[in-house]
Amino acid sequence: MVNFLIFGPPGSGKGTQSVRLAEKYNLTHLSTGDMLRAEISAGTELGKKMSSIMSKGELVPDEVVIEMIASKIDSTKGCAGFLFDGFPRTVAQTIALEKMLNDRGMKIDSMLVLDVDHDELVKRLITRAELSGRPDDKDPNVIENRIDVYKEKTEPIIDYCRKRGTYQPVNGMGSIEDIFERLSRNMKRYLK
Repeated sequence: MVNFLIFGPPGSGKGTQSVRLAEKYNLTHLSTGDMLRAEISAGTELGKKMSSIMSKGELVPDEVVIEMIASKIDSTKGCAGFLFDGFPRTVAQTIALEKMLNDRGMKIDSMLVLDVDHDELVKRLITRAELSGRPDDKDPNVIENRIDVYKEKTEPIIDYCRKRGTYQPVNGMGSIEDIFERLSRNMKRYLK
């Protein structure tokens, strides 16, 4: 199994690209954001707790997310690997994810990082709010907080993965098709 992390700040296009890449390469798309939003929509206890955290642009506790991911991996059969979208978000989560994968005889093969200009991120998030109605994309203060949280807590993973030889920067500017082609070129090296 081949495992990819797809990274980038909020609005970089991770979700859009992940769905297409997972389909093209028979990968299971693991979007922790989608998994948590499903819990919120279902009105579960976890969902209620996470709703108040996510509405402020804050991060969900590590052990909850690792447990959700492990359960999904253990129940998934017949795919070429996994594409992690929106997780890990801290170095500690990366280490926990590696341990959980190693326990299953798996590893992180590549970390694809979408580089997108700040102004473009804000523009994309506001557009997404208009199209999808996601409340976390409407408020400029929440948008800036989400980008700040990404820079402070998530960007350090880049150095961690660079030292492990898995970091792959990808230009995240341009059309959806152009970005998809750049990501595909990077992924093909790992897929047989």
